Amino acid sequence: MASHSSCPSIKNILLLDSEGKRVAVKYFSDDWPTNSSKIAFEKFVFSKTVKTNARTEAEIILLENNIIIYKFVQDLHFFVTGGDDENEIILASVVQGFFDAVTLLLRNNVDKREALENLDLILLCLDEIVDGGMILETNGPLIAEKVTSHSMDADSPLSEQTLTQAWATAREHLTRTLLK
Repeated sequence: MASHSSCPSIKNILLLDSEGKRVAVKYFSDDWPTNSSKIAFEKFVFSKTVKTNARTEAEIILLENNIIIYKFVQDLHFFVTGGDDENEIILASVVQGFFDAVTLLLRNNVDKREALENLDLILLCLDEIVDGGMILETNGPLIAEKVTSHSMDADSPLSEQTLTQAWATAREHLTRTLLK
């Protein structure tokens, strides 16, 4: 059995707005034991990265013995933090998976207002990506699919279901009527 140290791990995932304020954050490390230390870290990371242009591709920075991969889109800043011994490519795949999933969940309208209106989906997205610092999934479309399957049920109105879910619901109803 592999030891925990050989598995890539994440210290935190941050989604901040264009002023460096929290939209959604999740910490998996005890490096920041208090809420004030977490907020101070977020402000520090934001101040060191705000002047960079990470809009087309993810960027990397080493701060306080942490590797931070980040990407900006409109007024949202996506960050993934790992230890200085973590693989940057794996961390980059986590931030890209998070970004892709959020883009799908927000229907390509990735901005702060939309993110706050759909905060429940973004928090579920974080839960699907990392659990206790262990990376579970980095495929954006698969993460978004898992999140939407958690948030929808067969009794939801068809207008609130994805096309696949609507087909499944219609097939279920048709089967029930044929079997009666």
